[in-house]
Amino acid sequence: MQSNRPAVARTALSNGVRVVSETMPGVPSVTLGIWVENGSRYELPEQAGISHFLEHLFFKGTERRSAAQIAEEADAIGGVLNAFTGKEYTCYYGKVLSEHLPIAEDILSDIFLHSRFDPNEIDRERTVVLQEISQVEDTPDDYVHELFNLKFWPQHPLSFPVCGRVETVQSFDQSNFLDFIAARYRPDRLIIAAAGDVEHERVVDWATQQFSRLEGHSIRVNGTPPTAFRNIFYHEKDLEQVHLCIGMPGIPQTSSTRYAAYLMNTALGGGMSSRLFQEVREKRGLAYSVYSFLSSYLDAGYVGIYAGTSAESVEEVVSVILTELRTLKQEGLRPAELTRVKNQLKGNILLGLETSDNRMSRVAKNEIYFGADIAPDEVARCIDATTNDELIALAQQMIQPEAMAATLLGNLSGRKVDGLLDAA
Repeated sequence: MQSNRPAVARTALSNGVRVVSETMPGVPSVTLGIWVENGSRYELPEQAGISHFLEHLFFKGTERRSAAQIAEEADAIGGVLNAFTGKEYTCYYGKVLSEHLPIAEDILSDIFLHSRFDPNEIDRERTVVLQEISQVEDTPDDYVHELFNLKFWPQHPLSFPVCGRVETVQSFDQSNFLDFIAARYRPDRLIIAAAGDVEHERVVDWATQQFSRLEGHSIRVNGTPPTAFRNIFYHEKDLEQVHLCIGMPGIPQTSSTRYAAYLMNTALGGGMSSRLFQEVREKRGLAYSVYSFLSSYLDAGYVGIYAGTSAESVEEVVSVILTELRTLKQEGLRPAELTRVKNQLKGNILLGLETSDNRMSRVAKNEIYFGADIAPDEVARCIDATTNDELIALAQQMIQPEAMAATLLGNLSGRKVDGLLDAA
């Protein structure tokens, strides 16, 4: 996994704004992002969903542009202008051909610094956000994850749905958004990230011109990690399938065992050759969709497994999942399987770095979680150096019946899986 990639450059402005960038020779595009270390975990219960709602409002008009003009200017250059909100960050970004970078810079700085938050626009967008909440609830393979989070980490902000709750979204007004920006959108929580056909000095010059006048420090809230709650939760709903999510405490983003966790997750349910896909779908035909995943944050995480199956097959699917977990805990991976999974993981990393938007996200997230660049070559070396014994040790630490939780959503017909988890 050798690379001639130049090192990621980093500059801190005098007010605390950080600028990180990666030049990609031969790539025609540039992706420029404004990241705020703010997401749903930094909300109070009565603020649930405000970060996500606020993300929408930044595109609804500035002192110089209407919402329509913002969209038209981005479309006129064939660019992508978008944003997303997570648990621990929000990002506003543009991806354009390098020749159109000045336009992207102007639009992004305009919406970030000069949005109007007009009350009429807030009311219109409130309906959109409420529809987004309803859409999640009408999509059971998404909704089961939200239900799991709420019960696994009860009352902790990391369990809150990013979109918030209907009652909180209905309560927000202009003053709530302005107060939240004043508290959270401060320079010490701001990262300007770029990747593609652009030089670092260009990004620093733009950031200095537009963001060096920002002042103040953010208010830190919700700094404690969540406590996991072990139980099984049943949610009756008239559906064709039962959607189930099984989870157990995992690791934070910066854990020294993260490479073993990546390999364990990939082998367990990270693709068509994974153990769960082969055992549940290919050999038994019990599910169309089955996979495992890692959810990792600054100070906590969990390992999750999802499957959608018929009500009649719930017990068998759970039994197969638990069998695979026990085997992983006792034996780890066979030598050939470990080699294959390492190559799969490294290949996925490399393929994910072919585009400027993925590179921009990578350098920004490294800054958020590590405060430094973790080069792909270093990641590859650490993956190759991970042993089966390390993987078994991590699996034995994580896969404990007393720490395991599950959520089931669908027409359950009285079916229960309580006793099965005890055999994990």
